[in-house]
Amino acid sequence: MTYETILYDLADDVATITLNRPDKMNSLSAAMRVDLIDALTRAPGEARAIVLTGAGNGFCAGQDLGDAGNISTLNLERVLSEEYEPLLKLVYDCPVPVIAAVNGAAAGAGANLALTADVVIAARSAVFLEAFARIGLIPDAGGTYWLPRLAGMARAMGMCLFADPIPAERAAEWGLIWEMAEDEALAERAAELARRLAKGPTQAYRLMKQALRQSMSNDLDTQLALEAKLQGEAGKTRDFMEGVAAFLEKRPATYEGR
Repeated sequence: MTYETILYDLADDVATITLNRPDKMNSLSAAMRVDLIDALTRAPGEARAIVLTGAGNGFCAGQDLGDAGNISTLNLERVLSEEYEPLLKLVYDCPVPVIAAVNGAAAGAGANLALTADVVIAARSAVFLEAFARIGLIPDAGGTYWLPRLAGMARAMGMCLFADPIPAERAAEWGLIWEMAEDEALAERAAELARRLAKGPTQAYRLMKQALRQSMSNDLDTQLALEAKLQGEAGKTRDFMEGVAAFLEKRPATYEGR
């Protein structure tokens, strides 16, 4: 299947989804949101890892304001709840690991889409910009959820109030992203990480994501009980059996489960 606004490539058990409106800095039109929802629904059935990136010199400039129609009649609450929320939840709840490879500016909803991924790597030239205050809005697309948790309240507040771009190097120092790569190395680094995850224990990754996500709101007793429950599930998978056998036989494990 081909898409109007994105590219979809499948190789080595990795699905690479590329936002493909470079003339618009890959801003999120309604059509792109539909395409992304379809691709992110499809990918976990075909791949063991996903890379989300942008075409051209930018990752995503956020909402395409030119696509919004008459601003005075735009129902932002509806757009967020009906179009953005399903998209973000597909990334957040994805049963296989999602890597965001931020190849340039990630602004507004584009920045927060990237931060929803499990692992974020960014090119040295990339910047993260919570641009909402510049047009009289609050951060959305999960920004008010992720920023305090990843960077801390002081940095989150400053990013939102001042709407200044945060360079990739500083984003890495703040814990917003996993790592920074040189511009020319970003695509291969993202592919390398995705291939590594695609060869790993997919079921353990799924359960790991669940445990870490829920820990953000659980108390210790609840989290320990959740760990025990999920570890019980992991211990019944073929991946666990293969991992133990490979360890005892002193060979690389070959994981196959989805």
